Amino acid sequence: MTLLLKSDGDRRDQWFRELASRMPDLEVRSWPDLGDPAEIEFALVWEIPHGVLRRLPNLRAIFSIGAGVDHLFADPELPRQIPICRVVDRNLTVRMTEYVVLNTLRLHRRDPEYLDAQREGRWRELYAPTAAERGVGVMGLGALGGDAARALAALGFRVMGWSRRARDLQGVECFHGGDGLAPFLARADILVCLLPLTPETEGILGANLFARLPRAAGLINAARGGHLIEADLLAALESGQIRHAVLDVFRAEPLPAEHPFWRHRRITITPHTASVTDPSSVAELVAENIRRARSGEPLLHRVDPTTGY
Repeated sequence: MTLLLKSDGDRRDQWFRELASRMPDLEVRSWPDLGDPAEIEFALVWEIPHGVLRRLPNLRAIFSIGAGVDHLFADPELPRQIPICRVVDRNLTVRMTEYVVLNTLRLHRRDPEYLDAQREGRWRELYAPTAAERGVGVMGLGALGGDAARALAALGFRVMGWSRRARDLQGVECFHGGDGLAPFLARADILVCLLPLTPETEGILGANLFARLPRAAGLINAARGGHLIEADLLAALESGQIRHAVLDVFRAEPLPAEHPFWRHRRITITPHTASVTDPSSVAELVAENIRRARSGEPLLHRVDPTTGY
């Protein structure tokens, strides 16, 4: 029983230890050392080069190391008949919720503007309403978005959620589909994007969407860089339609040194660290799914290839 691992280099040894502690009989091979491709039954990967998975004739399941699976569906040679599973992990969810709450509060209390004033030596009081007067819209109400929305509601914000299909979350006013987008956006003083990246959501954060937000809205994108049309954000910041943007994800990562986002005073950048995978807990999920695959049981958190999540 052999698994192919493709992870960040500095965490590879941790993955080896965690997997070995749960499945001592599992042989783990680290990309690019495939050995005999026919011996590999499972793949635990993040951004593996296109075409590699197609070369594994006896592959039984593909596990994404992170919550997103768009990196897999970007491979034109992906063997889509093979089950694909995403990560749903409490540690991953909690970290994302912490990031969203932190930055929502920063935008709500106008912290970036106070930091600007401090750098310039200006004593300036800025008005901020109470949380109950501030509308926060969360796009995407899956495991990550749903948890973040509930946490924001518990702090007293007026929380709205938008998703592809109808959802029902306590304390959150839910909208869905094309007809629900405009009324959702009209009340979102701070917009949080936690959508999966699919052909339908590619470039959704653009000029048309920004124009439907209240004037001087805040934006937090912790989903995927492909959701954002970067030139449209710069224009919205210049016009004042967007007051400040917090960005954790980008179309090119690492963000190139010459990129204008680095020097923009109304953009906060974090290096794709809103939520990181914890090998100790995710290895447990991988081991359970391997056990299920071998016994013919349904896999946990299997992705629908027709929707991409």
